[in-house]
Amino acid sequence: MRIFDAQKRQKQSRFPMKKITKEVYLKWYEDMQFWRRFEDKLAAVYIQQKVRGFLHLYNGQEAVLAGSLHAMDLEHDKMITAYRNHVQPIGMGVDPKAVMAELYGKVTGTSKGMGGSMHIFSKEHGFYGGHGIVGGQIPLGAGIAFADKYFGRKGVTLCYMGDGAVRQGSLHETFNLAMLWKLPVVFICENNGYAMGTSVARTSYTTDIWKLGLGYEMPCGPVDGMNPVEVAKEVDKAIQRARKGEGPTFLEMKTYRYRGHSMSDAQHYRTKEEVEEYKKIDPITQVLDIIKKNKYATAAEIESIDLRVKDLVEQCERFAEESPYPPLQQMYDMVYEQENYPFIPHKL
Repeated sequence: MRIFDAQKRQKQSRFPMKKITKEVYLKWYEDMQFWRRFEDKLAAVYIQQKVRGFLHLYNGQEAVLAGSLHAMDLEHDKMITAYRNHVQPIGMGVDPKAVMAELYGKVTGTSKGMGGSMHIFSKEHGFYGGHGIVGGQIPLGAGIAFADKYFGRKGVTLCYMGDGAVRQGSLHETFNLAMLWKLPVVFICENNGYAMGTSVARTSYTTDIWKLGLGYEMPCGPVDGMNPVEVAKEVDKAIQRARKGEGPTFLEMKTYRYRGHSMSDAQHYRTKEEVEEYKKIDPITQVLDIIKKNKYATAAEIESIDLRVKDLVEQCERFAEESPYPPLQQMYDMVYEQENYPFIPHKL
């Protein structure tokens, strides 16, 4: 009972959440539409072998990011996630052209073409990756929050993970320390139903992932991850709680991905009917329905947004296509600090 009592006390003493206005809905629609089309374009160029390696797309989960960003203070707060990480840095303020260039392996990318799909990063914009090791970002998220607390900074860290990552032992070690030290961190599980191709029900006795927080008396609960309004409300509560020094929160965002785990996923573990059923609650459609119902925009204005989105995606593709690949010397410069390292060929 202490956990939910703490949530109740926090509700009574918190500052009001930023209002969800007409402008917010229009921004959500444009942002989520752009993120979806950006990922669709990546899927298309991947088939053309312009993007190589693994490619994990975010289609269907956009409400989690849109709602979270509404609750965040982007001047101070930080974000860290796993390898499904292309659109999050864009939401945090990173130039989408640089993100696409990174996926192309071009020198104009966020990591000069050396990170690729799973390792987008921007300290300037408070985005700390992009991590290819399953669950590897969980203790790192707590570490970022620890640094903010240690140095007396205002920031709160949002640490995202998939439903498969919560089976890692490092989650339990991190949860324990985060509660012990009352770290300003919000742990968010994006439960899209499948860890690669394995359903939650096949890996856990309980399918309510949020209950993992109960063992540490960490405030926790489920959230409708297909609705940005619900996400914004719950993330806002968690952030304000962390900002007041009351420690971490664990939220389970129940969401769904429309594409496979990665581009190589044949998706034999689910039916087409299941995917179509979830498309009935598509977060973009939900937001658009509210815009139309409340007459926040005319049909012409909505079309104008769609055209802007299409144009920006094309700009990103053109920028990535026209950017040069990094020089060979860069590989050594980014690995070795000592310029005359003896094992580096002097004539490249």
